[in-house]
Parts: sequence; C-alpha cells; structure tokens
Amino acid sequence: MPDSLSDLEKRRFEVLAEISTLGDFRPGSISATGGRCGTPNCHCHKPDDPGHGPNFRLTYKVDGKTATESLPDQAAARKAEREIAEFRKLQALHKEFVEVNAQICQLRPPEPDTLSSQEKKRPKRSSRKSRAK
Repeated sequence: MPDSLSDLEKRRFEVLAEISTLGDFRPGSISATGGRCGTPNCHCHKPDDPGHGPNFRLTYKVDGKTATESLPDQAAARKAEREIAEFRKLQALHKEFVEVNAQICQLRPPEPDTLSSQEKKRPKRSSRKSRAK
C-alpha cells in the first residue's frame, strides 16, 4: 500500500531539513598520480626508487569540460574528500526529494474547477475551418 499523502508530505519536509544540514560540498573525484620527473639526476631515476608522489588531483566538470585542480597536501585531499562525500549525500537526498514529490503529485486529488463568471463567458473558438493558404 502506498504511503499516505500526509506521510509523504512529512517525508518531503524531513528531506528538506536534511539538505539544510549539509556541510560544504563540491562535485568531483580525487586521484593520486606519481612517477618520474624530467630531471635526469633526480632521486626518482635511481633503480628501486618509487618516484615522486603521490600527488593528489581533484577532477570535476565546469560547463561540460573537465577541470583539474592540484591539491597541495594530504590535508587538502582529506578536506576535498569530505566535501565530495557531502555532495554525494546531496545527490541522494535530491533523488529522494524528487521521488517523494512525484508520489505526492500522483496521490493529491485535483482541485475542483472554479471558473469565474468572466471565464465562463469567454467565447469559444470557431469550429469553422480556416481558408488561409
């Protein structure tokens, strides 16, 4: 049995309240890169050296294009991870908000037509066919 209209309206209010408690958020993902640099005498070119890194990068979309931002240290990467996690929560809450609203729209009965006297007097369109070519 579907939820009652009042239960759905209550849940909609709860979802809005949850959205309002979210912290800082941003879309994106974090990746770590590493490897060897272009300086031949650097330690990273020695055998068994792991190379440079990890260097953390935040990747996200801006106007349909991929943007990449270097994160200076582990603390910045952890901060970005928390912000991305909050964004994922926002996405889940948004999805639930839309689903609950769709259920409300299906359950809510239509309001009776209450036409004013002017609207009742509005002329009807002609049923004659136009002779325009």
